[in-house]
Amino acid sequence: MSVLYPIFLDLADRPCLVVGGGPVAETKVRGLLAAGARVTVVSPTLTPALAALVAEGHLAHERREYAPGDLAGAALAFAATGDRAVSRAIRSEGRERGVWVNAADDAEHCDFLLPAVLRRGPLAVAVSSGGASPALTRAVRDELERYFPADFGGFVEVVAEVRRELRERGAPVTAERWRSALEDELRGLSAGSGVGDGQPGAGARLRSRLEGA
Repeated sequence: MSVLYPIFLDLADRPCLVVGGGPVAETKVRGLLAAGARVTVVSPTLTPALAALVAEGHLAHERREYAPGDLAGAALAFAATGDRAVSRAIRSEGRERGVWVNAADDAEHCDFLLPAVLRRGPLAVAVSSGGASPALTRAVRDELERYFPADFGGFVEVVAEVRRELRERGAPVTAERWRSALEDELRGLSAGSGVGDGQPGAGARLRSRLEGA
Protein backbone atom coordinates (compact mmCIF):
# COMPACT_ATOMS: atom_id res chain seq x y z
CA MET A 1 0.00 0.00 0.00
CA SER A 2 1.35 3.42 -0.96
CA VAL A 3 2.11 6.01 1.69
CA LEU A 4 -0.26 8.92 1.08
CA TYR A 5 0.72 12.57 1.46
CA PRO A 6 -1.84 14.45 3.62
CA ILE A 7 -2.85 17.87 2.35
CA PHE A 8 -5.62 20.47 2.73
CA LEU A 9 -6.55 22.21 -0.53
CA ASP A 10 -7.82 25.73 -1.15
CA LEU A 11 -10.52 25.17 -3.79
CA ALA A 12 -12.14 28.60 -3.59
CA ASP A 13 -13.36 29.52 -7.11
CA ARG A 14 -11.57 26.50 -8.61
CA PRO A 15 -13.46 24.43 -11.23
CA CYS A 16 -14.27 20.89 -10.09
CA LEU A 17 -16.10 18.12 -11.92
CA VAL A 18 -18.39 15.48 -10.42
CA VAL A 19 -19.52 12.64 -12.68
CA GLY A 20 -22.66 11.09 -11.25
CA GLY A 21 -25.91 12.41 -9.83
CA GLY A 22 -26.79 10.04 -6.99
CA PRO A 23 -26.44 10.27 -3.19
CA VAL A 24 -22.66 9.69 -3.29
CA ALA A 25 -22.22 12.46 -5.85
CA GLU A 26 -24.41 14.68 -3.69
CA THR A 27 -22.03 14.21 -0.76
CA LYS A 28 -19.04 15.14 -2.94
CA VAL A 29 -20.84 18.20 -4.30
CA ARG A 30 -21.77 19.49 -0.86
CA GLY A 31 -18.18 19.19 0.31
CA LEU A 32 -16.89 21.04 -2.74
CA LEU A 33 -19.47 23.82 -2.43
CA ALA A 34 -18.59 24.24 1.26
CA ALA A 35 -14.98 24.81 0.13
CA GLY A 36 -16.08 27.48 -2.36
CA ALA A 37 -15.38 25.44 -5.51
CA ARG A 38 -17.13 26.03 -8.84
CA VAL A 39 -18.84 22.68 -9.44
CA THR A 40 -20.11 21.06 -12.61
CA VAL A 41 -22.07 17.79 -12.43
CA VAL A 42 -22.28 15.47 -15.41
CA SER A 43 -25.15 13.00 -15.10
CA PRO A 44 -28.40 12.10 -16.91
CA THR A 45 -30.28 12.27 -13.59
CA LEU A 46 -29.90 14.08 -10.28
CA THR A 47 -31.11 13.58 -6.73
CA PRO A 48 -33.81 16.08 -5.71
CA ALA A 49 -31.24 17.90 -3.56
CA LEU A 50 -28.79 18.23 -6.45
CA ALA A 51 -31.57 19.38 -8.76
CA ALA A 52 -32.46 22.06 -6.22
CA LEU A 53 -28.84 23.24 -6.06
CA VAL A 54 -28.81 23.52 -9.86
CA ALA A 55 -32.10 25.45 -9.85
CA GLU A 56 -30.69 27.83 -7.25
CA GLY A 57 -27.60 28.46 -9.37
CA HIS A 58 -25.10 26.86 -7.01
CA LEU A 59 -23.67 24.49 -9.61
CA ALA A 60 -23.73 23.71 -13.33
CA HIS A 61 -25.28 20.56 -14.77
CA GLU A 62 -24.61 18.64 -17.98
CA ARG A 63 -27.57 16.27 -18.43
CA ARG A 64 -25.73 13.37 -20.08
CA GLU A 65 -23.22 10.58 -19.50
CA TYR A 66 -19.52 11.23 -19.08
CA ALA A 67 -17.63 11.84 -22.33
CA PRO A 68 -13.88 12.16 -23.01
CA GLY A 69 -12.86 15.79 -22.73
CA ASP A 70 -15.07 16.53 -19.72
CA LEU A 71 -12.03 17.00 -17.47
CA ALA A 72 -10.61 19.85 -19.55
CA GLY A 73 -9.88 22.79 -17.26
CA ALA A 74 -10.85 21.00 -14.05
CA ALA A 75 -8.75 21.28 -10.91
CA LEU A 76 -10.17 18.05 -9.47
CA ALA A 77 -12.55 15.38 -10.75
CA PHE A 78 -14.78 12.95 -8.89
CA ALA A 79 -16.19 9.73 -10.34
CA ALA A 80 -19.36 8.83 -8.45
CA THR A 81 -21.32 6.58 -10.82
CA GLY A 82 -20.50 3.21 -9.25
CA ASP A 83 -19.35 2.01 -12.69
CA ARG A 84 -15.71 0.91 -12.58
CA ALA A 85 -15.36 1.23 -16.36
CA VAL A 86 -16.39 4.89 -16.12
CA SER A 87 -14.04 5.42 -13.18
CA ARG A 88 -11.22 3.88 -15.20
CA ALA A 89 -11.92 6.16 -18.17
CA ILE A 90 -12.05 9.26 -15.96
CA ARG A 91 -8.81 8.27 -14.22
CA SER A 92 -7.15 7.73 -17.60
CA GLU A 93 -8.21 11.14 -18.86
CA GLY A 94 -7.12 12.69 -15.59
CA ARG A 95 -3.63 11.25 -16.01
CA GLU A 96 -3.45 12.63 -19.55
CA ARG A 97 -4.59 16.11 -18.50
CA GLY A 98 -2.86 16.32 -15.12
CA VAL A 99 -6.17 16.38 -13.26
CA TRP A 100 -6.35 14.54 -9.94
CA VAL A 101 -9.23 12.06 -9.75
CA ASN A 102 -11.14 10.51 -6.86
CA ALA A 103 -13.34 7.49 -7.60
CA ALA A 104 -15.89 6.72 -4.88
CA ASP A 105 -15.32 3.31 -3.26
CA ASP A 106 -12.73 2.46 -5.91
CA ALA A 107 -9.26 3.12 -4.50
CA GLU A 108 -7.62 1.49 -7.52
CA HIS A 109 -8.75 4.39 -9.70
CA CYS A 110 -8.00 7.20 -7.23
CA ASP A 111 -5.18 9.72 -7.26
CA PHE A 112 -6.31 10.91 -3.82
CA LEU A 113 -8.61 9.67 -1.07
CA LEU A 114 -11.08 11.68 0.98
CA PRO A 115 -10.55 11.32 4.73
CA ALA A 116 -13.16 11.28 7.45
CA VAL A 117 -13.09 14.84 8.79
CA LEU A 118 -13.93 16.27 12.19
CA ARG A 119 -14.55 20.03 12.12
CA ARG A 120 -14.63 22.31 15.11
CA GLY A 121 -14.74 25.89 13.86
CA PRO A 122 -11.46 26.57 12.00
CA LEU A 123 -9.99 23.28 13.28
CA ALA A 124 -10.19 20.31 10.92
CA VAL A 125 -8.90 16.87 11.89
CA ALA A 126 -8.67 14.41 8.99
CA VAL A 127 -8.45 10.64 9.45
CA SER A 128 -7.53 8.14 6.74
CA SER A 129 -6.72 4.43 6.59
CA GLY A 130 -5.25 4.78 3.11
CA GLY A 131 -8.33 3.12 1.65
CA ALA A 132 -7.95 0.01 3.82
CA SER A 133 -11.17 0.56 5.79
CA PRO A 134 -13.51 3.56 5.45
CA ALA A 135 -15.49 2.16 8.39
CA LEU A 136 -12.39 2.35 10.59
CA THR A 137 -11.69 5.95 9.63
CA ARG A 138 -15.27 6.89 10.52
CA ALA A 139 -15.00 5.06 13.85
CA VAL A 140 -11.81 6.96 14.72
CA ARG A 141 -13.43 10.24 13.69
CA ASP A 142 -16.44 9.44 15.90
CA GLU A 143 -14.10 8.70 18.83
CA LEU A 144 -12.44 12.10 18.34
CA GLU A 145 -15.87 13.75 18.44
CA ARG A 146 -16.22 12.57 22.02
CA TYR A 147 -12.88 14.16 22.92
CA PHE A 148 -13.48 17.49 21.18
CA PRO A 149 -16.96 18.83 22.10
CA ALA A 150 -19.09 20.68 19.59
CA ASP A 151 -18.14 24.05 21.11
CA PHE A 152 -14.38 23.42 20.84
CA GLY A 153 -14.33 25.83 17.90
CA GLY A 154 -14.71 28.62 20.44
CA PHE A 155 -11.40 27.67 22.02
CA VAL A 156 -9.72 27.58 18.60
CA GLU A 157 -10.83 31.18 18.09
CA VAL A 158 -9.45 32.11 21.52
CA VAL A 159 -6.06 30.60 20.63
CA ALA A 160 -6.03 32.48 17.32
CA GLU A 161 -6.84 35.78 19.04
CA VAL A 162 -4.11 35.29 21.66
CA ARG A 163 -1.61 34.47 18.92
CA ARG A 164 -2.57 37.60 16.94
CA GLU A 165 -2.29 39.78 20.05
CA LEU A 166 1.13 38.46 21.01
CA ARG A 167 2.47 38.86 17.47
CA GLU A 168 1.18 42.44 17.27
CA ARG A 169 2.94 43.26 20.56
CA GLY A 170 6.10 41.58 19.34
CA ALA A 171 6.08 39.25 22.35
CA PRO A 172 8.32 36.27 21.57
CA VAL A 173 6.86 32.87 22.50
CA THR A 174 8.76 29.68 21.80
CA ALA A 175 7.18 26.66 20.18
CA GLU A 176 7.91 24.69 23.35
CA ARG A 177 5.99 27.18 25.50
CA TRP A 178 3.04 27.09 23.10
CA ARG A 179 3.04 23.30 23.27
CA SER A 180 3.16 23.27 27.05
CA ALA A 181 0.42 25.89 27.44
CA LEU A 182 -1.92 24.18 25.00
CA GLU A 183 -1.30 20.78 26.57
CA ASP A 184 -2.45 22.22 29.91
CA GLU A 185 -5.66 23.48 28.31
CA LEU A 186 -6.30 20.19 26.49
CA ARG A 187 -5.76 18.24 29.71
CA GLY A 188 -8.40 20.45 31.27
CA LEU A 189 -10.71 19.61 28.39
CA SER A 190 -10.22 15.86 28.82
CA ALA A 191 -10.97 16.28 32.52
CA GLY A 192 -14.29 17.90 31.65
CA SER A 193 -13.51 21.49 32.61
CA GLY A 194 -15.21 22.93 29.54
CA VAL A 195 -12.14 24.59 28.03
CA GLY A 196 -13.79 24.56 24.63
CA ASP A 197 -16.76 26.68 25.64
CA GLY A 198 -15.20 29.97 24.59
CA GLN A 199 -15.24 31.21 28.20
CA PRO A 200 -13.31 34.50 28.71
CA GLY A 201 -11.03 32.83 31.26
CA ALA A 202 -9.52 30.56 28.63
CA GLY A 203 -7.75 33.44 26.90
CA ALA A 204 -6.45 34.89 30.19
CA ARG A 205 -5.12 31.52 31.30
CA LEU A 206 -3.42 30.96 27.98
CA ARG A 207 -1.75 34.41 28.00
CA SER A 208 -0.55 33.82 31.54
CA ARG A 209 1.00 30.47 30.64
CA LEU A 210 2.62 31.82 27.50
CA GLU A 211 4.09 34.92 29.16
CA GLY A 212 4.86 33.47 32.59
CA ALA A 213 8.38 33.04 33.87
